[in-house]
Amino acid sequence: MELQLWPVLVSLLDKLNSWMLLVMLVTFLLITDFVRKRRPRNFPPGPQLFPFVGTIVDLRQPLHLEMQKLSARYGKIFSVQFGSLTFVVVSGYQMVREALVHQAEIFADRPNIPLLQEIFRGFGLISSNGHIWRQQRKFASATLKSIAVSFEEKVQEESRYLVEAIEEEKGQPFDPHYKINSAVSNIICSITFGNRFDYHDNNFQELLHLLAETLLLIGSFWGQLYNAFPLIMRWLPGPFQKIFRHWEKLQRFVKGVIMKHKEELDQSESGDYIDCYLKEIEKFKGDTSSYFHEENLLCSTLDLFLTGTETTATAIRWALLYMAAYPHIQEKVQLEIDAVIGQCRQPTVEDKEHMPYTSAVLSEVLRMGNIVPLGVPRMSTSDTTLAGFHLPKGTTVMTSLTSIMFDKNVWETPDTFNPEHFLENGQYRRREAFLPFSAGKRACPGEQLARTELFIFFTALLQKFTFQVPAGAKLSFAFTLSLTRCPRPFQLCALPRC
Repeated sequence: MELQLWPVLVSLLDKLNSWMLLVMLVTFLLITDFVRKRRPRNFPPGPQLFPFVGTIVDLRQPLHLEMQKLSARYGKIFSVQFGSLTFVVVSGYQMVREALVHQAEIFADRPNIPLLQEIFRGFGLISSNGHIWRQQRKFASATLKSIAVSFEEKVQEESRYLVEAIEEEKGQPFDPHYKINSAVSNIICSITFGNRFDYHDNNFQELLHLLAETLLLIGSFWGQLYNAFPLIMRWLPGPFQKIFRHWEKLQRFVKGVIMKHKEELDQSESGDYIDCYLKEIEKFKGDTSSYFHEENLLCSTLDLFLTGTETTATAIRWALLYMAAYPHIQEKVQLEIDAVIGQCRQPTVEDKEHMPYTSAVLSEVLRMGNIVPLGVPRMSTSDTTLAGFHLPKGTTVMTSLTSIMFDKNVWETPDTFNPEHFLENGQYRRREAFLPFSAGKRACPGEQLARTELFIFFTALLQKFTFQVPAGAKLSFAFTLSLTRCPRPFQLCALPRC
């Protein structure tokens, strides 16, 4: 009898040992995760942290609105954790300015966001840091400034193509998304590639659709999940895998353009951005401290293509949506256009100084459109103090531009589209707490070019068309979070003013 029970006891002990090992392993992982996620001493407070997942938020709500709710509870500076990522969220103009402007040198780096790291590998303009970033940024700023001489002419030319494309709709309802994206993208293509594309070019439209879907996936729940748990998500199937496939296609296209530029490079001509960069590579050949190489050229070009297309195109789409929704505001803009420019001459940047109402409308579009609601994350390069809290070196800071754009203590009617926010005695009024392009060392390098595009495209369109809501339709200000906060698909009628 005892001999028969022995194997049973051994089996039970084996199972018990297995369960004990499992319990011990789980306990060890929980303790390790707790220690790793524990907030350092005098670190900004935040909601309760749970094992492995960190902060639990309502995923049915857009992240920037969830951060607004948490700010109301924890104050202008608080911390959250999403899987392996920890963020300090900074809200309100004074606090954001303290971080980005007064401590500009400290918050001049980008954190390691897994998706962006996978795509850019620390190169280019968006994700690079230190000497790489300073070198690339300096070159990009100088090159864009030199190109700016002909930039206005390129925008004027492209605005004519856009007007012609919209005229083809003959006043019938249409979705302006890809017409606008095509026009804005062509400006970046002219600067970087040296040529524009026809709006009906299938390859060009495929690139724009690949870019749009990539940005949508990066900003989606799946993109956030990948960033929170990269070690697990990397091996799993899912919609986010399209990001890498699409990016490979975009890279192949740009690599082909670079190769063609190398074959046809003329050292005696200034050329476009790629030409200038290739000359810089040759100039610093053999310099070990130089990061001018084709990998950085590829990533920088894609950076310009990505940010130069999406942000400005999104702003123009919001502008047309608001004009259709507020016809009395649209009429005032058109009266100013008629008085300053007329019906025949093309708009110029100089006209902007004499068009305070149009300038105010465009600023209000950027405020209400809230294109990049949480900015682009920064990382501290050394230990620092913010609002009395200790932020160790390597802390990732997320700036809530939403908290500034809709601050009831700054704007008279924060939740209403109201150009009067930017007017005083009939003149354009600059507002200090207006940071649509962020601030500090990592502010958008193409801000002035983007403002030029936005003004010329907008005035050229309202010079020629009146935008209306299609009969029986109702416009919505609902949005989708891509890399930007963009309006959901909508249709308009563009009625020729002549």
